[in-house]
Amino acid sequence: MNLLFQETAEVTIETAPLVNEESQSLLGLITAGGPSGTVIIGVLILLLFFALYIYFERLLKIRASSKIDSNFMLQIKDHITNGRLDSAKMLCAKEDSPVARLTEKGISRIGSPLEDINSAIENAGRLEVYKLEKNVSMLATIAGAAPMIGFLGTVIGMVIAFKTLADAGGSADMGSLAGGIYTAMITTVAGLIVGIVAYIGYNHLVVKTDKVVHQMEENASDFLDLLNEPA
Repeated sequence: MNLLFQETAEVTIETAPLVNEESQSLLGLITAGGPSGTVIIGVLILLLFFALYIYFERLLKIRASSKIDSNFMLQIKDHITNGRLDSAKMLCAKEDSPVARLTEKGISRIGSPLEDINSAIENAGRLEVYKLEKNVSMLATIAGAAPMIGFLGTVIGMVIAFKTLADAGGSADMGSLAGGIYTAMITTVAGLIVGIVAYIGYNHLVVKTDKVVHQMEENASDFLDLLNEPA
């Protein structure tokens, strides 16, 4: 019994430092790289939060823009066929989506040549695409800038390490060099993480935006076909 108790105590004593090391705070990891590493990590954290804000804000906006009643164009066709243009415009205003706004623009030009109607819809479509893509380019910028900022931290960390080695006359121990090397590694990892997150978010939003654009083009084509139908 005593032998079992002693072995358990030894295991507890041996594993205690490991538990303490694993429970090291995130703040401790950030500040362990020194002032320069802390500043760079802080900048990267701000970029990460900014990228996440842009991603989720745009994602919700794009999803809301893609929602439209499946019977929308059938109702528009019914209103236009029966000469109820005001009712068609009210339906578009109620729907409040890029497709509805393009359709409303086309309805307001009914009576003009089809080329004029098509041009008006295309111009309105460009404006809607611009609204959908608002701030999305910032994600691409962050995706490219974050790894470069991380590499800047890498260079700074290596400069610190070599300066420490030079000040010690070439005989510095690993403990003295660890600070600079740690700064170099942690900033590189942080920069790559932020860059990857921003890159994935950017490409996902591009795909979602393209789907809305295709939806707009399809409905615009259906609307023009409706106007071309014989009375």
